[in-house]
Amino acid sequence: MHNRFLALCAVFLLAACAPKRIPGTELEDTGDTRAILGVMEQYRAALEARDAKAIRALVSPKFRDDGGTPDDPTDDLNAANLEPHLQALFQKLQNPKVDFNIRRVEFREDDIALAIYYWNASWRMPGLNARPQSDSELEQMVFQKVDGDWKILSGI
Repeated sequence: MHNRFLALCAVFLLAACAPKRIPGTELEDTGDTRAILGVMEQYRAALEARDAKAIRALVSPKFRDDGGTPDDPTDDLNAANLEPHLQALFQKLQNPKVDFNIRRVEFREDDIALAIYYWNASWRMPGLNARPQSDSELEQMVFQKVDGDWKILSGI
């Protein structure tokens, strides 16, 4: 009986020492994790609103993205050309719907963080195809802390 009591006490002690999680996730509940999730939600909402200016405000001045083609620099995006690129894209796009399922947030040295997330998106591009389009994929978004705020460094 005494051993059971000690084992039970040990379990409760370990549970009390476990990191607090954001409800409904396996993500550790910290101010920085919540800030990253906030930026991702703002990005999601801006995509659905087709708001290139709002997305531009979320990226770091050092933002870089290779457009999925590391060997082809012609489609690379940076902080300077992101907004006009998105404005042109959003003119062709109708009814975007985006959902994120954030699987993990990791913090690295030098105020860098990674978010691993699964996204589901649907949209219409009448000039390309009359039928609604959809896609989903596991992605990684990289963040950098800039003047105390988390900004997207790559991965949009």
